[in-house]
Amino acid sequence: MGKTTQAADVNIHLRARPQDRKLIDRAAELSGSNRSQFMLAAAVKEAKNVLLDQTTIYADSKTFQKILDWMDKPATAHETAGMKKLLAAIASWQRD
Repeated sequence: MGKTTQAADVNIHLRARPQDRKLIDRAAELSGSNRSQFMLAAAVKEAKNVLLDQTTIYADSKTFQKILDWMDKPATAHETAGMKKLLAAIASWQRD
């Protein structure tokens, strides 16, 4: 995939305990990155997970069965159009 990278132009500051900094530095070195790269990658990964967790749907067994039955049916034209719109949407972490 041709992923373009932009130069970072904002600072994110945080304070840490010395032992946490050492731990992060060791992990960053093992992964072949520097502290900033490692911390940013970990933070971005966790941010995506938090956002994705917000899409979880909880349902009782009766409702869940209705959902499964609906998913087993062929998509309607309206549903297909909606899926195409979702596929074209930009994820919140891809904006800006």
